[in-house]
Amino acid sequence: MLRVLAVDDEKPALEELLYLLRADSRIRSAEGATDATEALRRIGRALDAGPDGEDAIDVVFLDIHMAGLTGLDVARLLAGFARPPLIVFVTAHEGFAVQAFDLKAVDYVLKPVRRERLAEAVRRVRDLAGASREPQRPDATAAPAHVQPGAAVPAVPAVPNSGGAEQIPVELGGVTRFVPVDDITYVEAQGDYARLHTAAGSHLVRIPLSALEERWASRGFVRIHRSHLVALGRIDELRLDAGTTTVRVGDAELAVSRRHARQLRDLLLRHARG
Repeated sequence: MLRVLAVDDEKPALEELLYLLRADSRIRSAEGATDATEALRRIGRALDAGPDGEDAIDVVFLDIHMAGLTGLDVARLLAGFARPPLIVFVTAHEGFAVQAFDLKAVDYVLKPVRRERLAEAVRRVRDLAGASREPQRPDATAAPAHVQPGAAVPAVPAVPNSGGAEQIPVELGGVTRFVPVDDITYVEAQGDYARLHTAAGSHLVRIPLSALEERWASRGFVRIHRSHLVALGRIDELRLDAGTTTVRVGDAELAVSRRHARQLRDLLLRHARG
């Protein structure tokens, strides 16, 4: 069973998180800290005590925006230890997901925290911590075993291959593959996740669509709808019908929201002119 430290400088949010964690049968203990300094003090005691010590901590559920040191600062400090606790970020802000996964976070849970979403995060932590009695940070290519058979939800950022092209690690059936970003035709938002579509299939990754939009803007990806990000060069057709705009990307027909339609038309014209 898991030993948890939850960190949030907003007391109501911390109490709610602790209530949900303590209600989970996979949690042995859940304690709270209201700032980064207190959290680091407790984590230091836990590391000194060792994995079997009374003060041991398996995972830290960590807010990002806090007075003084931020949650990202705490994660960076913990990265310097040989066997730090696992980290799950719990935040109201989508925009730090890439940094969070760069710091090897197990998960990135958005506020307000839903019970079922938190349960998924606990399952991921349990799967990773259960692999060893001495919990370690997840490997850069490891993926949690928390989804239905055949699904793929890595928690890692894109990495360059030897030729410099950016790739995304995805796992399918226990095998990690590296999908070139250039092969991705469009991305679909699915809650806290994003589904990457290629000509060969699709892969689910644990990162918000807004983070990919910012990260891949320079690679020609454009937002066409709150649910879709499209590679401009992969658009085969733009349709205007009775005030409705759609694009065809391979076999998929995707709606374009009104707020994005004009910008998309302008970008396509510029792209066609070279």
